[in-house]
Amino acid sequence: ALGGLSPFSKLYCMTHSFPCWFILCSHNNSWYSRSLSGADAINALRPFYFAVHPDFFGQHPKEREVNENSLKRLNGYLENLQKPGFRSFKPTRLTFYVRESEPNSCNAQESFSASGFRAVTFTLRTRDLLSTVLDILNSCSLSTEHVRSLNVNSQPHKEAKAVQNRPIKWDKTYYSFTGFKDPEEELEQAQRVETTLISWLDDNEANAEKKLKKSLPLREELERLKFELSHQLQLSDIRWQRSWGIAHRCSQLHSLGRLVQQRPEVLGNVKGHTLIFTDRSGMSPAGHVMLGTMDVHHQWTKIFERLPNYYKLQKRMLFLEDRISLLLGGIRVIYIEELQPLLTLEEYYDNLDSFYNKLLDSRLPFHPRSLRGLQMILERYAPSLHELGHFMIPTTCDPATLQWFIIAKAQEARENLKRKEEMMLTEKELITTSTEKFSLDRLYKEPSISSAQMIECCKRLLQESLPYLQELI
Repeated sequence: ALGGLSPFSKLYCMTHSFPCWFILCSHNNSWYSRSLSGADAINALRPFYFAVHPDFFGQHPKEREVNENSLKRLNGYLENLQKPGFRSFKPTRLTFYVRESEPNSCNAQESFSASGFRAVTFTLRTRDLLSTVLDILNSCSLSTEHVRSLNVNSQPHKEAKAVQNRPIKWDKTYYSFTGFKDPEEELEQAQRVETTLISWLDDNEANAEKKLKKSLPLREELERLKFELSHQLQLSDIRWQRSWGIAHRCSQLHSLGRLVQQRPEVLGNVKGHTLIFTDRSGMSPAGHVMLGTMDVHHQWTKIFERLPNYYKLQKRMLFLEDRISLLLGGIRVIYIEELQPLLTLEEYYDNLDSFYNKLLDSRLPFHPRSLRGLQMILERYAPSLHELGHFMIPTTCDPATLQWFIIAKAQEARENLKRKEEMMLTEKELITTSTEKFSLDRLYKEPSISSAQMIECCKRLLQESLPYLQELI
C-alpha cells in the first residue's frame, strides 16, 4: 500500500501507523517500562529505507521491482506485529538490493546484481518491533548504534499495573503435569516451520479469490481501453515498465485517450510502434515510445511531435552499432530492456558514441567475423559474461583488457547462448503445461526471475495437486 509514496511520505505514514511497543526490564530490583514508539522505529530504519527505497532505483527496473515487492511484504509483517493477540508469525524471507558499492561481512546471503547493487536475503522470525528493527539493520550490514542509543522515555512502571497487565507465565512442569499445551512452545514450533506453497495457498486462497472477483470489472475495462487505443492508433503494443495497479493503468489509458481526442494530428507518427508507460518520456533504445506517468499532456505532445527526429537518431544509432561490431570481430551490440538501466535514446547514443571513439583510437586487432554470433551490452561496471551468454562491457573499459576478456570468454559465451535458447524453449513448454494442468488464466514471472528459476518452479508445481489454482492468475 505504501509502494507509490516518496521515502518521506512513507516514513510519515508508517510513523502514524505504528503503536508504542514496551520492553520490561529489571534494574536494581525495580521494573521499568522502556517505550519504543513508532517514530523511534522509523527513525531507526531510516538508513535501511534510504538504502533500498525503489525511488532510488529508477534506472534499474529489475532491482526496483524486487525492492517494491519486498517492502510490501515487510510492511505486512510489521503491521501484523501491531495486531493485538496476533500469534501466528510465519518466517518471512525477503530479498533487497542495497545501494552500497562495497560488500560487508553479514549473516545474510549476499550476491551482486548485474547493476552492481548488493543483493541481501534474510528471514524474519521475530515477534517484537525492536528485534525486527535490529534484525533488518544487521542483515543489511547497517549500523545499529543509533538504535541502542535512542533517546526513549524510561520511567518507573507502577508495579501494580505491571502485574495486572503481565500475562501469567507457568513453569514448564505445569504443562507436563496437566497435559495442557504450552503456548510459547507452540509458537516457537510454528515459527520454525518454513512456509510451503501448500500452506501459503491454504492461507491465501480465499483472499485471492475475493481480490480476483473484485478486480474483474477493472481488468475488463483495462483490456477494453488497451484494445481500443491500440486499434485507433495502430500500435504494435501498449506496455508498462513497472507493476502499477490495474486502476492506475486504466487512469493512464484514459489520460492517453483524452489526448487522442484533443490532439489527434500529433499521434499519427506513432503508428506501428510500442507505447510504454514509465518514469520518463522519450524514446527507448529499443525504439519504443516512452510516456512518463508524472508528465502532463503538453510533455507527451512534445514527444509525439519529435518522433520524426527520434527515428533519424535511431538510424544513426543502428549505424553506430554496426561500426562497433566491425571493430570487434562481428560481435553484435544489443540492448536488453529487462537487464539494463532505463535510458532514453539520446543517452544510449552518447554511450555508443563514446565507446566507438575509444575503440577507433585503439585499433584492436580482432579478426573480421571471428566473433559473429556473440552479443554484448554496454554497462558501467567491470567486464563480465552474463549467464544468458552476452558480454557486459563498460564504456570506459581499457581496450587491451577488453580484447583479452572477450577472446578468453568467447567459447563459454557461445555455450551460454546455446543453453539460453534451450532453456527458453523448456521454460515456454513448462509454463504452457502448468497453465493447462491447473486451469490457470495466466502464469507469468517477474523480471527478477531467471529462466532457470522459472523452470525449477514449474517442475515443482507439476509434481503437486493444486485445486486452489483453478482460474487464478
